[in-house]
Amino acid sequence: MANPTTTRRNGEATRQRLLRAALDLYTTIGFRATTTPAIAARAGVAEGTIYRHFSGKEHLLNEVYRGAQRWGAGLVREPEEERPLGTAEQLRQIGGRLLEAAARDPSLIRMLLRSREEQHLDEGSREASREFRGALRQVVASGESEGQIRSGPPELWTDVWLALVAFASERIGAKEWSSESQEIGMTLDAAWDAIAARHP
Repeated sequence: MANPTTTRRNGEATRQRLLRAALDLYTTIGFRATTTPAIAARAGVAEGTIYRHFSGKEHLLNEVYRGAQRWGAGLVREPEEERPLGTAEQLRQIGGRLLEAAARDPSLIRMLLRSREEQHLDEGSREASREFRGALRQVVASGESEGQIRSGPPELWTDVWLALVAFASERIGAKEWSSESQEIGMTLDAAWDAIAARHP
């Protein structure tokens, strides 16, 4: 008789391989082009195994999307230093950590920053996205209240800042920029300059 603990561990390992395979495929060839046979092949399992863990490829998409969004929210909320940081330092730190992650795991960052396939996202995924963007928006709103960020809707400045970070993460993920490229610092500076308050 199979050991239940071993069976559970093997089941979880298979589930994680399926999630990883789906994440990599969705962020390289896209949701529509990804098939369940391709996910299964990449994970090294039979196609039927997918359905022991997930109801289909939309379910897989939502699982990997939620995982990326929750990871991103945790990254934004996790202070790297004990001392309180100004908004510019906070955003530079968050941007730096996102770009470090883009070098290690481009698929994760692509899933975090993607907005395509919204029609396939369930309410749990939309809530996870609001959690990530909301955490970042709080940093931006705090900077605005301190006079460091332009006045206006924090959603706008959050999206502007994220767009530039996403641009850099794509260059890094595509191996066009190395982690030592001066363009990384320049992009983070440009992201801040785009939203920083203008003082006379």
